[in-house]
Amino acid sequence: MFKHKLQNNVAAALAVLTLGFSLIPAASADDAAKGFEIAARSDRSDLGFASSEVEAVMTLTNSAGKTSTREMYFKTLEKESEEVGDKSLTVFETPRDVQGTALLSHARILEADDQWLYLPALKRVKRISSTNKSGPFVGSEFAFEDFTSTELNKYDYNYVGEDTFDGMAVDVVERFPRYENSGYVRQVALVDQSVFQVRKIDFYDRKDTLLKTLTLKDYREYEGGIWRAHTLEMVNHQTGKSTTLSYGDYRFKVGLEEKDFVKGVLKRIR
Repeated sequence: MFKHKLQNNVAAALAVLTLGFSLIPAASADDAAKGFEIAARSDRSDLGFASSEVEAVMTLTNSAGKTSTREMYFKTLEKESEEVGDKSLTVFETPRDVQGTALLSHARILEADDQWLYLPALKRVKRISSTNKSGPFVGSEFAFEDFTSTELNKYDYNYVGEDTFDGMAVDVVERFPRYENSGYVRQVALVDQSVFQVRKIDFYDRKDTLLKTLTLKDYREYEGGIWRAHTLEMVNHQTGKSTTLSYGDYRFKVGLEEKDFVKGVLKRIR
């Protein structure tokens, strides 16, 4: 579903990881199966891009409405199967204080994702702890786990029903993280019924309080039936801050390989 690709990606009963998780009722077998079916159809509609590159502008807005911008690019290597996740590299190009900062992510399913952050000012690579995935990524409203948490089998699902959003008929699906240390107890996704793309996700914290909302806009279809949202807006309801990602045109099947997503590439970024 909400991939990123940041962008994009959806990833599949409920593990009781904290007291807050026990607040969520178990889905019926039929609703769980239908929720998974909708999520799988959305996730699998994205298959076949092989690898991709895209530039983006990140706009940070604080609670007083003041904004700042950052330019960045993303590279993604498509997963080999649903038993593993995509690999991605995010690199900041401007402004100078974050230039060269890079995040390398290897998405896992039930294990902790492997993530490394390169900080050019310190000239060192820092591994992101499995217990720190819910922390903000470089001051934005996107958490580290938001960059890798879209894999289908990371969640259990519950079909809620149908609704309308922005004039579209949508399916409403809850997804519950199956992996330990997620910052979210659940997420509620709206998936359109026409091209099966995620249009909105509400994120609930471990107290089951609405934390953030991600809205995905300006979807465009590329050759091969690959869809990408070109505007992602994450609003933090608890802080009043927001972060918007505005993407340029995607390039697919660009020849990226496993060697382009190893830890050693971080120190070679210019």
